[in-house]
Amino acid sequence: MENVNIEFGKRLKDLRKKKKITQEELAYLADLEYKYIQRLESKKPSSPTLNTLEKLAKAFNTTVSKLVNFK
Repeated sequence: MENVNIEFGKRLKDLRKKKKITQEELAYLADLEYKYIQRLESKKPSSPTLNTLEKLAKAFNTTVSKLVNFK
C-alpha cells in the first residue's frame, strides 16, 4: 500500500471530481486555503489534521470515517 497521505490525496481528488467541483470550490466549501487542497492532492502531500478532515467531511456531506475509507 502506498503512503496513507498519498492514498488520502487520491481519495480526496476522486471525491471532488465525483462532486464535479474544482479545488478552489472545495477550498471554499471546506473553509481551507486553495493551496492546501492542492498540496493534499499532490504527490508529496502533508498529513491533514483532524480539524481539516472534519471540514472536508462537512464539505462532502459525509463523515470523517467515510472520508478516510480507502476501499
